Amino acid sequence: MAKQKKQPRPKAETPKGFRDYFGADVEERRHMLDAIAGVYHRYGFDALESSGVETVEALGKFLPDVDRPNEGVFAWQDEDETWMALRYDLTAPLARVYAQHRNDLPTPYRRYAMGPVWRNEKPGPGRYRQFYQCDADTVGTASMAADAEICAMLSDALEEVGIPRGDYVVRINNRKVLNGVLQIALGYDENDVDAQLGAAYDAANKRDAVLRTIDKFDKVGEAGVRELLGKGRLDASGAYIDGVGLTKEQAEPVIRFLTSKGADNATTLANLADAVGDTIIGQAGVAELREIADLLAAQGYGSDRIIIDPSVVRGLGYYTGPVFEAELTFEILDDKGRPRQFGSVAGGGRYDDLVARFTGQTVPAVGVSIGVDRLLAALREKGRVGGTAQGPVVVTVMDRDRMADYQTMVADLRNAGIRAEVYLGNPKNFGNQMKYADKRNSPIAIIEGGDEKERGVVQLKDLILGAKIAENATLEEWKERPSQIEVSRADLVVEVRKMLDSQNA
Repeated sequence: MAKQKKQPRPKAETPKGFRDYFGADVEERRHMLDAIAGVYHRYGFDALESSGVETVEALGKFLPDVDRPNEGVFAWQDEDETWMALRYDLTAPLARVYAQHRNDLPTPYRRYAMGPVWRNEKPGPGRYRQFYQCDADTVGTASMAADAEICAMLSDALEEVGIPRGDYVVRINNRKVLNGVLQIALGYDENDVDAQLGAAYDAANKRDAVLRTIDKFDKVGEAGVRELLGKGRLDASGAYIDGVGLTKEQAEPVIRFLTSKGADNATTLANLADAVGDTIIGQAGVAELREIADLLAAQGYGSDRIIIDPSVVRGLGYYTGPVFEAELTFEILDDKGRPRQFGSVAGGGRYDDLVARFTGQTVPAVGVSIGVDRLLAALREKGRVGGTAQGPVVVTVMDRDRMADYQTMVADLRNAGIRAEVYLGNPKNFGNQMKYADKRNSPIAIIEGGDEKERGVVQLKDLILGAKIAENATLEEWKERPSQIEVSRADLVVEVRKMLDSQNA
């Protein structure tokens, strides 16, 4: 009888494009999300936790990663042949939730949501297939007060988590303004039902090409955009990139739009009004921006926090009205040691046609999404988070027959709100218990041997102070500042709290 082939052991490795998060990372994210949630709650937004799985039909248009199966989502077919998928953002599920429960929800409906999303895309450095998003949206009102409120709330959230004023700016633009500019440049009105017919079809294609070119403004600058709007340009590698084919006269309104930012909001708005001419859609966009600026000024949000900035172009192809982006302005060093600005950590805007997929009726909505991982990275750069998270107080075991005594101690500490644990390994080697406490980054070790038990005392070993003394102190300083003290067992909780307070002072 042939021997059955031995099954190979599975590899202990994370799937490609995913990663594991341990104590400090998880705690940092939780604290940051709690702080943001506090701001959202203060603004009157309600929490929403929807399913991580949606039907493919409900998710709608997938991400544009055509090189991956299912166009960017993790999808499978259920027993009833319904296609299901992991959500790829938090906005598409909101549209489904609102359409499904709209008769029971207030209008407008303010909600925030935080959680993981999944994208079946090619992974790369810093690009994972699972990551966290943090969204806030208002559904059911066309009032620009909702857009202004989202921008103010975003500003407050950044400051709440530790980005000081002066280290960030929220920048606002408007898709309608761009539409007016394109109408002048191309003679194309995307609101015209017949615009896709006949000669206007070419203009529609050019509009899409212009949008893609505008999106490169922050990379290639004004000169590069001029070339790409025209015949084309040579990129840094020497390859020639074909242009859109606009004449200089056609390109000029686009350039005027992109470079219309002035010294203050009033100047910028005047420049934009000139760029859109007498186009109805463009004038409406400028009026919306002016209303948002006035509403923010009334609440005390000046240009030190929020500005009108036409150079915000990301998302203009998706959003239907105002679009905004939070950018961190402080410098960091890149992998080659060169200084650069940290960049964008949040973005959003008005999208008035998402819910219509379900209801057939246009429902106005506006929202923002904060990039959780990028914001955490920014906080680490500012020194507001990072390092090793403090572990629990460790009660050592000097006599395994007295485990009940040690469990009583740890219960007293926990009941007082102090994070604590009993050492549960082999207690034979006390040195190993100390190594364990160090590995756990424990602030204090509690020691009670037979002698201490008889005298009604315990030893408190300040592990943080002990490490500092061992690293820097002279012998005399060591004697003057002992890292281990003896306290009454009855005063255990009080003395541990004192030591913790001293360490955190």
